[in-house]
Amino acid sequence: MKIHFKSLPANKLSLFPEDIFSRIPQNHPVRLVNEVVDGLDISMLVSQYKGGGTSSYHPRMLLKVLFYSYLSNIYSCRKIEKALQENIHLMWLSGNSTPDYRTINYFRGKRLKGHIQSLFAAVVRMLHELQYVSLDLQYVDGTKIESASGRYSFVWKGSVEKNKAKLEGKIQSVLSEIESQIKQDQGELNRIETPKPIDSTELKNKLAELNSKQKGSTKQTQKQIKQLQQEHLPRLEKYEQQLETLGERNSYSKTDEEATFMRLKDDHMQNGQLKPAYNSQISTENQFITHYSIHQTAGDTTTLTHHLEGFQEQYGKQSTEVVADAGYGSEQNYEWLEEKAIKAYVKYNYFHKEQKRSQKNNPFLVQNLYYNKALDFYVCPMGQRMVCVGQGKRTSSNGYESGVRYYQAKRCDGCPLRGMCHKSKVNRRIEVNPRLNELKAKARAWLLSEEGLKHRSKRPIEVEAVFGQMKSNNKFSRFTLRGLQKVGIEFGLMAIGHNLRKWAAKRLSEQENQQNSVSTAQNRAIYVLFESYQIKYRYAA
Repeated sequence: MKIHFKSLPANKLSLFPEDIFSRIPQNHPVRLVNEVVDGLDISMLVSQYKGGGTSSYHPRMLLKVLFYSYLSNIYSCRKIEKALQENIHLMWLSGNSTPDYRTINYFRGKRLKGHIQSLFAAVVRMLHELQYVSLDLQYVDGTKIESASGRYSFVWKGSVEKNKAKLEGKIQSVLSEIESQIKQDQGELNRIETPKPIDSTELKNKLAELNSKQKGSTKQTQKQIKQLQQEHLPRLEKYEQQLETLGERNSYSKTDEEATFMRLKDDHMQNGQLKPAYNSQISTENQFITHYSIHQTAGDTTTLTHHLEGFQEQYGKQSTEVVADAGYGSEQNYEWLEEKAIKAYVKYNYFHKEQKRSQKNNPFLVQNLYYNKALDFYVCPMGQRMVCVGQGKRTSSNGYESGVRYYQAKRCDGCPLRGMCHKSKVNRRIEVNPRLNELKAKARAWLLSEEGLKHRSKRPIEVEAVFGQMKSNNKFSRFTLRGLQKVGIEFGLMAIGHNLRKWAAKRLSEQENQQNSVSTAQNRAIYVLFESYQIKYRYAA
């Protein structure tokens, strides 16, 4: 039997050439990207073009290309350039334009600088108009994303301070010796003062003074002055520059000085290696990203206020409710949230541990001791008063001061419960932060309420699901750009791509539901019509 194969359409003559773009479905995400970017105000991008010379690619077209590329998990400018010649969707968006990777990279890294947050917020406002997000609720969490810098070229603050102190000691001894020799050569027997620690500017002035005095000095003195000028001074300047770059951080990468070494858990050994990274914070609602911020500190505690202030700046309003895990539960954050009248469903350390029976029934824990607020004393398990013996302050890593009070028992000798109560050789002494305890009590009441239980159960499937989609499904586990501003641009594009992907899926689902409801209504109408005809036929018979 003869075998027949289908003919190739391209080999047949056609009177009217086929429009390949007609093959793109009407509900495809690329059409949503086109609609969204057409609705954005990009006057701040257009104003950057000065005119004259050769023509430029329109920023609206480049925005469409970048948004759809990040939606499609294409993050490399070289891959975007290639896709513009092969991918029918990007060809349609760009109108068959073919900007090279340099043009795309320049637009992404230079033109979008300082504007990506406003573009992201404009997309979120569109979602708000469609009632996909209310902007009244934020689920906040953070994740560490590795920098594009080298993993083994680092500078540690402790090491720099240690080496700088050693160098200053060496400079002190050399200066002291030089001054002593000069005074002996000049016949001055006055007491030599040991130089104090100096910076590079003072050392330069000192060297200029010594150079003017070194005429007639010994070769040893000249050699020491030369060593100070050629070896010690450059090293001192290097250490000062490194400390200035570090600021409040404890480390940075030499190939991306704005990246900090943080403990990551996504390496092949799963043992939390230190790598240069950025701390990315996001707010979500209905799994849409409503705000993001990039930080150089590893801990989440110090990022919350800055993150929420950024939300206020972008949208001109603040959410009435904020939900976060125990990484954000600090006195400073609780105080700030209370001042802003925000209902904070924010856990604190040991929140879950406190709910256990072993903790609730332990009479020796500080939180379980009876406190007489009127007379300001605690009562130990044996009934002895623990009176206030002093006050103090505790300063956090970011400079926030907390007031604490100290309470101590008077007689613990001979107490039969002493071994279970405390291990101190003197009378038991406890430290209490009254304001933090008050804030914790308020947070605990909200967290254990019906609304709090609902938010606590929803939080893991809100923020964690978004991070899972970004890092696992979309393979966005490492930045490709370097520097805090460029990293912010890249994460902003990733967040926009995530929201557009979610938006497209939601719109498709709504269209399918609408079609199903129409089909159901039609079927119901046909069934009713059929029943009426059947009844009519029975009466006629």
